[in-house]
Amino acid sequence: MANPTVASLPTRLGLDDADPELVKALAEGLVRVEDTLHAVVHSDVEFVNQAATHLVKAGGKRFRPVFTLLCAQFAGGNTDAVITAAAAVELVHLATLYHDDVMDEATMRRGEASVNARWDNTIAILTGDFLFAHASRLVADLGSDAARIIAETMGELVTGQMRETVGPRAGEDPVAHYLSVIAQKTGSLIATAGRYGAMHSGATPEQVEALHRYGQLIGTAFQISDDVIDIASPAAESGKTPGTDLREGVQTLPMLYALADPADGSARLRELLSGPITDDAAVDEALTLLRHSPGLRQAARTLADYAARARAELDALPPCPARDALELLARYVVARSR
Repeated sequence: MANPTVASLPTRLGLDDADPELVKALAEGLVRVEDTLHAVVHSDVEFVNQAATHLVKAGGKRFRPVFTLLCAQFAGGNTDAVITAAAAVELVHLATLYHDDVMDEATMRRGEASVNARWDNTIAILTGDFLFAHASRLVADLGSDAARIIAETMGELVTGQMRETVGPRAGEDPVAHYLSVIAQKTGSLIATAGRYGAMHSGATPEQVEALHRYGQLIGTAFQISDDVIDIASPAAESGKTPGTDLREGVQTLPMLYALADPADGSARLRELLSGPITDDAAVDEALTLLRHSPGLRQAARTLADYAARARAELDALPPCPARDALELLARYVVARSR
C-alpha cells in the first residue's frame, strides 16, 4: 500500500465505511492496474516515454479503474480481463486529458506542468493519440464485443466534446444540451468502466446492464457535483480554486439555471457570464451572485436526482458488500458538494 493512489483509495471515493475485505480487494486490483499502466505506456524512445508516463506518474483519483474493479466484485472479482479493462479505460481517460489541456490552453494538470506547457501542443496531441492506441491494443485482447464498446465510447467522448465546443443549436434548451453533453463527455466512459467490470468478471447480462446504467448516471452526477463545488466551496474546503469555470468562460449547470431564471438573471450576472473572467474581483463578484442564486440550489437538486436514479439501478443487483459500496458512492457524490 505504499502507492499513495492506492493508500488513499477509500477516502477519495467515499468508501471509508465500506466492507474492509472489499476495500482490500479493490486496493490489490488497483496495484495490478498501476503496474499494467506503467508497463503498457513504456517506450524505448526516451522522449516518447517521458511524455506518455507524465500523467500516469502524476496519479489522480483513478476513479474509472476503481469503478471497473468495484463492478467486478458482483461476480469473479479481479480477473486478468478485468485488470486489463480497468487499465484500458484509464488510458482512454488520460488521453482525453492530454487533448483537453491543449483545447483549454492549460498550464497545470494534477500539480504538474501540463505536457502542452512543458513541451508543446503537438506533443500533447500526439501523446494522447499514443495512449488511445495502447488502450485499443489492450481492449483488442478482450474480444470483439469489448473492442466495439470502446470504439462506441470514444465516439461518444468526441461527439460530446464537439457539441460542447459548438454549443446548443438555435432554439435548443441550454440546460438539456449541457446535461446531454456531460453524459457523453463524462458519463459514457464511466458507464463503460462499469460494463467492462461486470462483463469480464462473469456477471449476468441483467447485472451488466444495471451497472452500465448506474455508471452513466453516477458519472454525470460527478460532473454536476464538480460544477457545484467550483462555485459553492471555498478553496480551504474543496482543495480547489473556486471560479475555475468562470475564468475559463465555461457555463456550467448552476450558471445555466441562474441565467434561465428571470428573477435571477440580472444584467450584471449575464454580463459577467458572457465570457472568460480574468479579473479576480470580477470572479469574486460572480461567485457571490451565483452562491445566492436559485440556480445553484436547482443544480444541487438535479445532482440529488441523478444520484437517486443511480441508486435505483441497484435494485437489480444482489445484496453484497459491492452493492453497499455503490450505495455509499451515490451518497458521497452528493455529500462532497455540500
